[in-house]
Amino acid sequence: MRVLLINPKSRLPIETRTSPSLGLAYLAAVSEKAGRQKHAAQGHQVRVYDGDVEELPLEAALREFEPQIVGITANTTQITAAWRDAAIVKQISDAPVVLGGPHPTVLPEESAAKLFVDAVVRSEGEATWVEILSRLCDTVSRGRDTVSQTDNAEGFTAGELWEGILGVTFRRADGTVVSMPDRPPIPVEELDAMPFPAWRLFRLERYTNLQPAVDRVSGHSLPILTSRGCPYRCTYCSQIGPRRWRARSAASVVAEWHWLVREQGAAEIGVLDDSFNISRQRVLEICQALMDEGLHHVPWIMINGIRANLADEEILGAMKRAGCIRTAFGVESGNQAILDTVVDKHLTLDQVRSAFRAARGVGLETIGFFIVGLPGETEATMDDTIRLACELDPLVANFSIATPFPGTQMYDTVKAQGRLLAETWDDFVFFEGKARFEMPGLPAELVERKWKEAYRRFYLRPKRIARTLARKETWLQLPRTVRMAWRTVMG
Repeated sequence: MRVLLINPKSRLPIETRTSPSLGLAYLAAVSEKAGRQKHAAQGHQVRVYDGDVEELPLEAALREFEPQIVGITANTTQITAAWRDAAIVKQISDAPVVLGGPHPTVLPEESAAKLFVDAVVRSEGEATWVEILSRLCDTVSRGRDTVSQTDNAEGFTAGELWEGILGVTFRRADGTVVSMPDRPPIPVEELDAMPFPAWRLFRLERYTNLQPAVDRVSGHSLPILTSRGCPYRCTYCSQIGPRRWRARSAASVVAEWHWLVREQGAAEIGVLDDSFNISRQRVLEICQALMDEGLHHVPWIMINGIRANLADEEILGAMKRAGCIRTAFGVESGNQAILDTVVDKHLTLDQVRSAFRAARGVGLETIGFFIVGLPGETEATMDDTIRLACELDPLVANFSIATPFPGTQMYDTVKAQGRLLAETWDDFVFFEGKARFEMPGLPAELVERKWKEAYRRFYLRPKRIARTLARKETWLQLPRTVRMAWRTVMG
């Protein structure tokens, strides 16, 4: 079976895509594995189309590959593009179109109601996708090779393919949208058995490194996911899984790490976990195994950061010795009351300060994630955040404007007590300097002004300017540096 997986072109304000989609890489891998198990050597033909790096128009790719099923992933800022791509598929092909990812998971009926979408896969997609492929493959083998939205003698009627598949939302022939029960998350004991991501299907040479603003890497930069889920529930975070942390074994993680370096040629690795350091012992085991395997010479970074309240010199020192060069911490606010009552972060400012001191003490570079304009904020609380960022003085301070993504508690709060300013899902980009909602006492103008002020006050300090000019990467990437400086000054 010919399987096409699509990542729609992103609207994020970045110049190039920094890394390939790990989610699609996993779907591609389980597709190939399922095909081999069902059809021995023949297997499934799988192609990945990433709109951010492809030169061939999607229409041409569809005519060239002639897929028999198409999967499209989408977060909130991609969903409009995902619908556009789904419509293009339906103009050219009879292949069923399946959407998945964070946005379709939290609002499945919205996408399932579209005439050019056949089904939505909610939450983790691998097991559901394999079941869909198996059912569709059986259909093709019986000579019924289309899935129609209406009665069709050559194919399924609408909904027939999807009935009974856990984790799927679809539209029946009468137009009603229904959701099958949730599929249980992949058991922790099965995570180690997952096939490694199918990176050979990506045009790796067309991606930058994982953090191009501060790194210059010669070779591929590839991500790894060592655990899934998070036991915390910050109000701004749109998690599509259960409140449960599931971790791969240290042996499994290091086996993939070895494969990434020795067989895939990774020159840098980025850990994508939401909560890498929940288990102290596991982190220490991974770090020791990386050193034992001689893999510590390849630099690695924490893309989404680690929990500051669970970081100390022992953990951070082990990471440094194992090759980690940079970690991030989600600070969010410099005001303890906002952290406690608005963000529900389960974190104190003293723990934040301690984590940054420990990272600096062992020689790790740091990134701080900060949010301005959270519900309940005032100009004074936003000033607290700016002052804390300057005090912590990370290598990079990322200031984002609070954005109420669907599926978050923040979204419910804004809908109930404030006013959404975003007109379409395309407006939910949070690094463009535009406030997407207003609350009583928190006008958009104030939030946007403080966001610009945060960048100016952090990056235009004499100490910061000198530090930036002293970095080799500043001069190696001078055009990008100039653009960032202009953004800092002009907002």
